[in-house]
Amino acid sequence: MPMKGGREELREIDRWEHGVGWMAHPDEEMQRASHALELDGEVWVVDPVDTDGVDELLAEFGDVAGVVVGLDRHKRDAAVLARRHGVTVYVPDWMSGVAKKLNADVERFGRELGDTGVRALTVRNSTIPPWQEVGLYDESTGTLVVPEALGTVAYFLAEGERLGVHPMIRLFPPTRALSGLDPERILVSHGPGVHENASEALTDALENSRRRTPSLYGKTLKMMVSG
Repeated sequence: MPMKGGREELREIDRWEHGVGWMAHPDEEMQRASHALELDGEVWVVDPVDTDGVDELLAEFGDVAGVVVGLDRHKRDAAVLARRHGVTVYVPDWMSGVAKKLNADVERFGRELGDTGVRALTVRNSTIPPWQEVGLYDESTGTLVVPEALGTVAYFLAEGERLGVHPMIRLFPPTRALSGLDPERILVSHGPGVHENASEALTDALENSRRRTPSLYGKTLKMMVSG
């Protein structure tokens, strides 16, 4: 199983009334996930990985209004998809070093994604480790998107977790940015989303991240040795 890439096949992983998620390379170990959010009849695409069938999937929810880069390392196919649909790539106004690397029109946004009413949360903005990440919270539908700090793929999860903090920042979870939210679903860019008891899963992940760090690292080491 490759870490990234490999066989292309559109696999739907998340679907709810106002959006959908997919993987373009379902066999890869990283399990890169992409999402489309339907907001007032328009589609906003977050951290997309492109493949055959994506346009048809998006068309089920409306016309594409914009593409969002949620993490400084997640340029992925944002520019390709934006150019194809004749829209802009949206990048947070505080995220550096990303816009100039995108071969597409770029628009900056602050505490709100355009005029959608969706809150933009600064999940992390650090130099050590270098990490700039924005979360999106649509309170009207209970949808929270966290591109990297949280995940559901195996290497994020300590025993018993449904949602875990990224291994690199387990000791410094994004508690300030994400505490107090009450999402109905949590969408992540590595693995399927959490659609049941999402608020409880979020609280558990943040409150127990540090305590469970040794067990996660031990599990990861064991997987590396056995692999």
